[in-house]
Amino acid sequence: MKKVIAVNGSPRKTWNTATLLRYAMDGAASKGAETKLVHLYDISFKGCVSCFACKRKEDKSRGCALNDGLKPLLDEIAEAEGLILGSPIYLWSLTGEMRSFLERLAFPYIEYNPEHSSLYRGNIRTGWITTMNVPEKALAELGCDKTLEALTGLMKRIFGHCESLVSTDTLQFEDYSKYDATAFDADAKKRRREEVFPKDCEKAFGMGARFAE
Repeated sequence: MKKVIAVNGSPRKTWNTATLLRYAMDGAASKGAETKLVHLYDISFKGCVSCFACKRKEDKSRGCALNDGLKPLLDEIAEAEGLILGSPIYLWSLTGEMRSFLERLAFPYIEYNPEHSSLYRGNIRTGWITTMNVPEKALAELGCDKTLEALTGLMKRIFGHCESLVSTDTLQFEDYSKYDATAFDADAKKRRREEVFPKDCEKAFGMGARFAE
């Protein structure tokens, strides 16, 4: 049985990013995979501490040597067949928790040779699910398209495969009248939540199903 893991880098466990990840896990489960959804904000961990233990010649495992709350998850991912990372975009990039996680996940697999080749020897499919408040047309204007391209490229370079799903112009609040958010059309946001977001959920379901096939 294949195992597909989803990692939620959002502090919110029931909103846009987490919802899409749950749909992805439902898709994987529909194909018979074992699934797991992990919320990073529930784990006590640090980003890379620049100890370079993963680059020492005598260390053949090349795993992250930092032994904290993240280690069991990293060990589990190393044995999985599918990994889907989810994060909202905050200030044109990933959340701090997801960025710290990515350092710990990716850096040990990058070999310090002239080719910077990958030490990963498993067989895993990876994917990004990102959500953001801005409309799709703002991706290029804000440079987010380059950020997402780089993130996908990193995962492909290390693991050999990565696909991406971007959900834009997402609903931030149930009731916009309670917030100072006059930059947004609350009615338009709600319509998009009802009409477009379900399609993104279908895409997430499809991603999970592909990872389990």
